[in-house]
Amino acid sequence: MVISQTLTEAEQKMDKAVEVTREDFAAIRAGRAHPSMFSKLTADYYGTPTPLSNMATIGAPEARLLSVQPYDSTQIKAIEKAIQESDLGLTPSNDGKMIRLPMPQPNEERRKELVKLAHKYAETARVAVRHVRRDAMDVIKKLEKDHKISKDDHERFSTEIQKATDAGIAEIDHMLAGKEKEILTV
Repeated sequence: MVISQTLTEAEQKMDKAVEVTREDFAAIRAGRAHPSMFSKLTADYYGTPTPLSNMATIGAPEARLLSVQPYDSTQIKAIEKAIQESDLGLTPSNDGKMIRLPMPQPNEERRKELVKLAHKYAETARVAVRHVRRDAMDVIKKLEKDHKISKDDHERFSTEIQKATDAGIAEIDHMLAGKEKEILTV
């Protein structure tokens, strides 16, 4: 009972790490405007870091243009500052009611930076998956040490945890390869 619960929890946590990586990769855009670029961006809203999506309507009226329309026009400077301080490399244009963000075609140097960022996100996810594996293995080792499971059960469940780990890392590597190809395609 404890073992199957441990396996299920481990698989769910590994799936969550993969899903977070998918969201991180969605925030990396190479040359095309997409509102998901701001999914992790926060701005100071009366002293509280608030997600941009909660403060403004974000749209992509053209392939190379994003528009940010704040719900509260007094917060336009805070949103503009958050965009400038982000690692998106965008220069906001503010008309008092709306922020427009023209998307420049990334040069080779910027593309390489984006690839490095994608690799960083992927490595963070791999580490998270390995931590989940380590925690699950610790539970199984403790159960064997306390004589609650046999050596054979320990081996069998260790193998299952390793398979789940390998599947999670393979999924992350597959997403990384796709994202890298997307970034480097001119």
